[in-house]
Amino acid sequence: MTTPVVPTLLQLLPLNASQAKERLSKHFKLIELWKESDPQATITRHKDDIQVVVTSAMTPTSAELIDALPRLKAICSQGVGYDAIDVKHAQSKDIQVSNTPDVLNDCVADLTLGLLLTSARKLGHAERYVRNNLWGTDASFPLGTSVSHKKLGIVGLGRIGMAIAQRAAGFNMDIRYHNRSERSDVPYQYMASLVDLASWADFLVIATVGGDGTRHLIDAPVLKALGPNGMLVNISRGSVIDETALVQALSGGELGGAGLDVYQNEPNVPEALKTLDNVVLVPHIASATTETRAAMTNLVLENVEAFATTGKVLTPIPAL
Repeated sequence: MTTPVVPTLLQLLPLNASQAKERLSKHFKLIELWKESDPQATITRHKDDIQVVVTSAMTPTSAELIDALPRLKAICSQGVGYDAIDVKHAQSKDIQVSNTPDVLNDCVADLTLGLLLTSARKLGHAERYVRNNLWGTDASFPLGTSVSHKKLGIVGLGRIGMAIAQRAAGFNMDIRYHNRSERSDVPYQYMASLVDLASWADFLVIATVGGDGTRHLIDAPVLKALGPNGMLVNISRGSVIDETALVQALSGGELGGAGLDVYQNEPNVPEALKTLDNVVLVPHIASATTETRAAMTNLVLENVEAFATTGKVLTPIPAL
């Protein structure tokens, strides 16, 4: 009697869960690629056996890798964004691709409001002021900007954008949004022109998807429209903002301030941004809480298990 061949799963990165290896190994022969001395040779050696790839929103999963795995049937990613994955190419080959939506909405929205408040009230600058023993000296601390009752523009009113809007409503903010298309199921005013939204807003929050379609969506004209009293918060992808234009606007006083969780070439942050007191910089931590990362990892594992038992992932990315 022939022993059934156990399909192989290629895991591109560690998953922060104590039972991850046990759960993945229940259905698949597991290759933990980061432990391999020659990753490319490992992929080549097992290419005809690999049916599932586990990756993340920040782990490049290219068309070249997809093409190198002729029996690949599913890609399960940790994270809501998928611009690092060639989803369109995978889908053209009938490969299912899943992400981990919804489980991180609250966490990302919480950080967004944190960056907004920190930028407006100059909390980062204030902490440095205290740490550097400037309190009580002739070096006065500048006044901040209030948040309550201000105008908030949201670029990308998806799941995360809605969670941000719900929190902003608690500050009695006037909310408008810009999307690829107007929504009929929200109470907020739609603005078809991104420049017009920026001109109207006191704060502009970027919550759209990354990728080629939104690359440098926030450019010099948008930043100029937001103006010297306006503030920008980005928790989406660094590629959405023209970073050179952003540095120039902040340095030249054309933009009032910014709170940034993401950057164009992570982990490299422009040195010019680090010198500015009107910028808050954090290291891509929007989903970085114990609870949210555990939920994200669990959903990745559930997607893998669902594919192994039913042939379908639970949270497929819609066709692009």
